[in-house]
Amino acid sequence: MDIIVLSGFIIVADNDLSSVKQALTKHCQLTEQESGCLCFQVTQDPNNPNRFDVYEEFVDQAAFDFHQQRVANSDWGRISKNVERHYKITTKPLPKQE
Repeated sequence: MDIIVLSGFIIVADNDLSSVKQALTKHCQLTEQESGCLCFQVTQDPNNPNRFDVYEEFVDQAAFDFHQQRVANSDWGRISKNVERHYKITTKPLPKQE
């Protein structure tokens, strides 16, 4: 089984920056609580405050799809609807359990 990996960045317009930053904490908390979430990191670039680097791992396609659906219907989805998204979605093997 393969893990779904989303990596890339978002660019937030100046007029949305405050609301996106405010909503990001709750968005991260809710995502980390999803049963299929293995890793979820969003970090603001120290050299460009409008850029946030994004890295996500989900246990499988179903978990990733659940996350996307939840986000689409969330406060985060509404607040971040205008951000520029630059993502790459790939897969990698699930690490073997010992």
